[in-house]
Amino acid sequence: MKPTLSVGKTSNGGRRGITLLEMLVVMCIVGLIIGVTTPSISAGLDSVRLATATSSVAGFLNAAVTRVERRQQPIEVVILPKENRIVIYSNEPGFTRDLKMPDGVMIESVLPDLLSGDPGGERRILLLPGATAPAMGVQLANRHGTRRIVRLDPMTGFPHVDKVGDK
Repeated sequence: MKPTLSVGKTSNGGRRGITLLEMLVVMCIVGLIIGVTTPSISAGLDSVRLATATSSVAGFLNAAVTRVERRQQPIEVVILPKENRIVIYSNEPGFTRDLKMPDGVMIESVLPDLLSGDPGGERRILLLPGATAPAMGVQLANRHGTRRIVRLDPMTGFPHVDKVGDK
């Protein structure tokens, strides 16, 4: 007589599948892998946010300088570190532009530092047609201590980005 195999059973009579212990070991390994990679993924996302915010600030300042020269209108740039945003105003009715920093990126300071007053307070910079752009900068930082400075070059009027000593 031939031995018969039933579906779902092995040749020695046991059931096929995995045990609870095997499942727990696999879940622990997956948990360890996730735990090890999460901080680096978080740091990578913060770096991308900082790079995006830096580009946005540079483009925002460039747009303000360009508007001053092309429209021959004064522009006021207001930097609000406590609110984490930059606003530009013009004497043209209804013209206002607002740039809010993304989550995890903050305006750390405005350069040059003031000798008196609140270092984290509101700063107002006036851009005038035909005048030299002021030598100023906006220092941005993320939660991991990475910093970038967007400087407005007084010779060319164009913003450029400087890296500050990373942690």
